Amino acid sequence: MTNINRLGELLVREKLISLQQLRRAQEEQKKTGGNLGYTLAKLGYVSDGEITSFLSSQYRLPTIDLEQVEIEPEVLRLVSKDVCEKHRLIPVSRTGASLVVAMADPTNLNAIDDIKFLTGLNVEPVIASESAITLALTHHQDAGPSYDEVMADFELGDEDIDFGADEDDVNIMELERASEDAPVVRLVNVLLLNAIRKGASDIHVEPYEKKLRIRYRVDGVLREEMSPPLKLKAALSSRIKIMSQLDIAERRLPQDGRIKLKLGKGREMDFRVSVLPTMWGEKIVLRLLDKSNLQLDMTKLGFDAKPLEDFRWAIHQPWGMVLVTGPTGSGKTTTLYSGLSELNQPETNISTAEDPVEYNLPGINQVQMHDDIGLNFAMALRSFLRQDPDIIMVGEIRDFETAEIAVKAALTGHLVLSTLHTNDAPATISRLLNMGVEPFLITASVNLVLAQRLARKVCADCKADAEFDPEVLLEMGFTEEQLKTGGLKKGKGCTTCNGSGYKGRVALYEVMRFTDSLKELVLTGASAAELKAAAIRGGLSTLRMSGIRKCLEGVTTPEEILRVTMGD
Repeated sequence: MTNINRLGELLVREKLISLQQLRRAQEEQKKTGGNLGYTLAKLGYVSDGEITSFLSSQYRLPTIDLEQVEIEPEVLRLVSKDVCEKHRLIPVSRTGASLVVAMADPTNLNAIDDIKFLTGLNVEPVIASESAITLALTHHQDAGPSYDEVMADFELGDEDIDFGADEDDVNIMELERASEDAPVVRLVNVLLLNAIRKGASDIHVEPYEKKLRIRYRVDGVLREEMSPPLKLKAALSSRIKIMSQLDIAERRLPQDGRIKLKLGKGREMDFRVSVLPTMWGEKIVLRLLDKSNLQLDMTKLGFDAKPLEDFRWAIHQPWGMVLVTGPTGSGKTTTLYSGLSELNQPETNISTAEDPVEYNLPGINQVQMHDDIGLNFAMALRSFLRQDPDIIMVGEIRDFETAEIAVKAALTGHLVLSTLHTNDAPATISRLLNMGVEPFLITASVNLVLAQRLARKVCADCKADAEFDPEVLLEMGFTEEQLKTGGLKKGKGCTTCNGSGYKGRVALYEVMRFTDSLKELVLTGASAAELKAAAIRGGLSTLRMSGIRKCLEGVTTPEEILRVTMGD
């Protein structure tokens, strides 16, 4: 086996591949280049995960999930892109004189020596697949200049971009020119790309009397990222408005627009832009809509077994209403889209009325609302009923007219999915009654109500056992038996989670199947509290209960559950 390199020899010895497969991979490697592991994975003989796990156990080195790691620009600049591509590696983090480097081939001593010579740092290799490293290089290395570099450009020669306190006196031509200046363009690019890299869901650009503040919402929590000079507020807002195809001359009325970025590798990112005039200028909020991160497999959303069974039962009924409730940003749209994805079959006609259409779903007829020309949810619903529908989704039931048409559609042989803004599942019934829907119509049409929240997950890289005050846990709703089982975790804080101890989010669900006993309570005028008590007796798992289970599984923390749920 003199022609077999070290990795191939080990894989054959461990019977992960055959000798014939190895020789076939070596022939392919000579034609196309790349390392042997990548070629074996491309040919389908082993998976990327199997190779990285094998290398990890063989060389006793940790693996790393590069999709979950935020790499600082300063670390990336320590090693040139050419060197990274040559050796198939990427620097991940630096601590003192040590540099953590993700490598596809940890036995490449030449690569380690090169990095030591170029950086003067000790190299700590970790293992990642070649495809993950290639994707990370594309994602990170092409991100452009850092915020500090862009601001240095302003300091060198753009001090005169100041439009004064009275923005009514701004010359529009001057504003357009300023918004197209290279430093302003680069600043907005850094603003958007940093948000993508950090996994933000929203960007807030906020002008105040003496400060311009930019914040990102990451895993549901806002944090300040940068504070550019106040004099840039007009040029910054104008640049974003131009990219969103909005009117830069209109600074007294709210405006809504959209930005679409192509990030390579076929990946697209949409930004939903909202501009709101405030006391000291225009506040701009950009909502990031990443199609590649849309999770349509409902088994991966965080459902427990019984709530998932109930939800699936409801969406597979031939008619009736399924209502998803929760505040803005709680994942209602993702849950509805996952349901629609499961129902999307060639024999089914599905129409949705949305404001706005967040993601394009092939095979589903999606309609964007335009209130300014009279196209609202009620009008769209009436039109849907003339379009031979099987399933209808209404973005939100906001008023009696929409609720009335949705109920009638559910009573005439259609499955209707929609959202409402309420605190929990039982309160949804009270909300419909408050809108003016008759109790007998609610009991006849509603199949199931689902309330949800998003809680931050404990960072997998720095997760550790944690102790919490037993009295606080008991007050939260933990039982004595649950406290004895332990299993509570907390993140210590690391580079992966930016020291927060949290990375990613998990959904908490409260699924209330509308049983006959609950319907009788509604018809007798029971309150939301009475409905909730009866539902819990019937087996309802509340948001707080769902959160406690996630704590006991080590997925999240009691502090996070207190933040996003109310006590029962």
